[in-house]
Amino acid sequence: MSRVVRRPRSAVRRPVTISVVAVLVLAVGYLVAAAVVPFAPASASTTTYSAPTSSVPDLTFPHYGATAVEATDFPESLRTSGDTKPRSIASISKVVTALVVLDEKPLEPGESGPTITFSPGMQALYAKYLAVNGEVAPMPAGLQLSEYQTLQVMLMKSANNYAGSLALWAFGSMDAYRQAADEWLDEHGLDHTTIEEPTGLDAHNTSTATDLVELGQLALANPVVKEVVGTKQVTVPGAGAIENSNKLLGLDGVEGIKTGTLDEAGACLLFAATYERGGEQVTVVGAMLGGVDHDSLDVDVQRLLRSVADNFQVVTLAHAGQTFGTFSTPWQDEADAVSRSAAEVLVWGRTTVSAKTKLETITLGTKGERVGTVRFTITDHDPVTVPLVLERAIDDPGVWWRWTNPFQGA
Repeated sequence: MSRVVRRPRSAVRRPVTISVVAVLVLAVGYLVAAAVVPFAPASASTTTYSAPTSSVPDLTFPHYGATAVEATDFPESLRTSGDTKPRSIASISKVVTALVVLDEKPLEPGESGPTITFSPGMQALYAKYLAVNGEVAPMPAGLQLSEYQTLQVMLMKSANNYAGSLALWAFGSMDAYRQAADEWLDEHGLDHTTIEEPTGLDAHNTSTATDLVELGQLALANPVVKEVVGTKQVTVPGAGAIENSNKLLGLDGVEGIKTGTLDEAGACLLFAATYERGGEQVTVVGAMLGGVDHDSLDVDVQRLLRSVADNFQVVTLAHAGQTFGTFSTPWQDEADAVSRSAAEVLVWGRTTVSAKTKLETITLGTKGERVGTVRFTITDHDPVTVPLVLERAIDDPGVWWRWTNPFQGA
């Protein structure tokens, strides 16, 4: 009779226990691994940008002479009409005289400058210019005025004897003045401007309308000249009550600059006006040459200025909260990348706008978190960059989604 060998119960249960433990270890390992595995970044896509539109400028130019006009800091706004050849500029020449003299004898804003004692040679200019029907102002014997007061009489009343006197005082002779003026014109790139003498009574003082626009901008950039040409009236000892010859001054935003009248030149005006557009101060500078008389020319200048001012436009690049991209996650969550703030620019005339969106790499994010930028390129304007933020949060989907969608977000 054979003998039956019995194994201990513990020996039978050991393999089962090991198997169960192994399964549990694997299960726990899976759950831990699935719960802690990092997600891959959310996929990002950009939206198509719809650029704003703008209109084509329609300016009201006169049908005579030569005209140019430009909004300062808006180089695309330069527009011209009429001929482009150099024309006689009459007393607009005195703007060159003022700037050349101030280059030699500078004045700071608020300063009167050195005293000018008018010599017999300077006083003789009164009769000389009066004999050719030129504008003059009284200059009694022994008169002494500051440089600033002399500039006032020259630029406001357009007194030729004061223009000649300034040139003689600053440079000693008319020849020396002419040489200084030539050098100054070359230095400032006014290649189509010729100045033979300081008053403008010589018809050979010539320029183009576009050169005069640049001259006007240089005049406004000089605070002393800008102040003088923007003054309506003043009383100067010896010269009397002085009224500005520019009758448009103070109308429709006009703040200068200089009239000119000569048989060979006709009625001329170098003008500037400032407007508020889109919360900004914008200045328009222009020159109109060859008018029949100043009354009709002034009407044409006002009409032109209004048409220029009407072509300023505020272009909206982006609204606050505008969508420029979208982030998508493996757990079917989505959040838009939106502009943090609105953005707009002041433009003139037809303008082209394009946008380039750059989204950062993100996995999770909070509402309002910066996640990229959109950069706008605008014709003849500095680029504008707007931050993009998350419109809503991208939250972790939680352990349950990780367990039920193993490693799908990795």
